[in-house]
Amino acid sequence: MATRGELTEAAVLKELTALGLTVSLPFAGDAPYDLLVDLNDGRFARVQCKSGRLRDGCVVFNTASTDHGRGRLDYRGRADVFGVFCPAIDRVFVVPVEEASTRAARLRLEPVRNGQRLGVRLASEHTPERWLARTWGVVPEAA
Repeated sequence: MATRGELTEAAVLKELTALGLTVSLPFAGDAPYDLLVDLNDGRFARVQCKSGRLRDGCVVFNTASTDHGRGRLDYRGRADVFGVFCPAIDRVFVVPVEEASTRAARLRLEPVRNGQRLGVRLASEHTPERWLARTWGVVPEAA
């Protein structure tokens, strides 16, 4: 039976390849990223896949690895984005590593009721399509 991590990687891989991107997997299991995305113009993005959990209207995911022996390590400089799969809602999100905290991050599924926007990360703004267009200027191919 596949592990939660393997299911997450498969979901992120499926989503990115459905957008017409070429995705490679590192040969060794010790890379600080799980997938390498070819943006079809000579640039690449390193994707660290994370499983999201549904909590209080948010998708919550860890943004650090646990290296048994060195403790928690964040991904700044080691990956470009988190590919987050939330099995409870069967959706994939993409969050730039530089935008996330160094322990955990939250993606709100709905805007906050009091109208606050500062410090609020909406899930709808972190779809793979929006990430490609906003960050890389890449327009996905039609599936």
